[in-house]
Amino acid sequence: MFLGCLGHRYTVFFDSFENLILNLLADERMSFGHRCFIHAPRLYLRTGLVNFGVPGIGKKDRLDTIEFERNLEDNLWELNQELVDKTYKHSGYSSFFVQDPKLRHIHKALVRDRVLHHAIVKHINPIFEKTFINDSYSCRKDKGTHRGVEQLIRYGRIVSKNNTRPCWILKCDIRKFFASVDQKILMDMVFERIRGIHTRRLLKEVISSFSSDRTVDPGEPKGLPIGNLTSQLFANVYLNELDQFMKHGLHEKHYIRYADDFVILHPQREHCFEIQDLIKDFLKDRLKLELHPNKITVRKLSQGVDFLGYICFPHFILPRIKTEKRIFAKIYSKIKSYNQGSLSYESLDHTIHSYMGILSHSNSFILQQDLENQIFFRLNKQ
Repeated sequence: MFLGCLGHRYTVFFDSFENLILNLLADERMSFGHRCFIHAPRLYLRTGLVNFGVPGIGKKDRLDTIEFERNLEDNLWELNQELVDKTYKHSGYSSFFVQDPKLRHIHKALVRDRVLHHAIVKHINPIFEKTFINDSYSCRKDKGTHRGVEQLIRYGRIVSKNNTRPCWILKCDIRKFFASVDQKILMDMVFERIRGIHTRRLLKEVISSFSSDRTVDPGEPKGLPIGNLTSQLFANVYLNELDQFMKHGLHEKHYIRYADDFVILHPQREHCFEIQDLIKDFLKDRLKLELHPNKITVRKLSQGVDFLGYICFPHFILPRIKTEKRIFAKIYSKIKSYNQGSLSYESLDHTIHSYMGILSHSNSFILQQDLENQIFFRLNKQ
């Protein structure tokens, strides 16, 4: 109750502060730094970064967030002053590895920087969103993996004319995409639509705050940190060049991309091989990227195509075998922790519902029944 009241107090404070600033500064004269700060406190509450019992994204109990909240007003005012004075400098990153399922090197920014990331994305995402193609499904509203899989099945019916002719699928993956993004090329793309001098300075500060191990020349830094919210947006901006080339250069009507994975559907097998060199040349010359040679496949949809965590067929969708094994293993681990008293029932329940949700998007009724039986058996095992 106390935390809820405290959260309400800060919400009222931030609302009053926002109204004051809006009355003092007209929108057309308001600097990007002012706009970012006006929304940063509200975003801090809404995204679950603040520990006031406000629903969020599950990050409110982490140590760095709790430490930031101990002097919340001072920290946010300090961030505000740096933005207003144009003296903001992005802090360094802490790094760690996660394996879900493949090993990824994550770089985590400080809380103050993550608050600003949310504000930046809130303001500049609408500028770029209208330039993206409809068949780009990564990190966009009303998109996502499940919508991407649905579109693959829909395009499969169109290309195969309701399964009366073959539907061939070229599937590609860009090698080490996030670590290979050329920052100069990215900034040129971003600055084509962002004209404000101060806004450009701030975006340049965020982009250049990181460089990957693929950077050879310090004067030509490469890489986006996996972990930044801004990296998701910048990845879509960068690969929008590829999307436009596919749709308007190669005239591929049935092209779908999710992050650095993409597929092209076509009735002719030869076509899937013919366009590979054109794609490789464009990626190399325009974006300084390359396809992963071991992840280029050409298969019939009727044979099953591995895409976004599912095996897609013309009439049904199955989860990957690896996904099935990982779901069972993780739920067994959570149940063991629950039985030992080190995990709450609410946490276990959330995990189970999350994985059931993943399976619900596939034709896996028998698998779901088996999983439910295993859960019941292990929870009641003495």
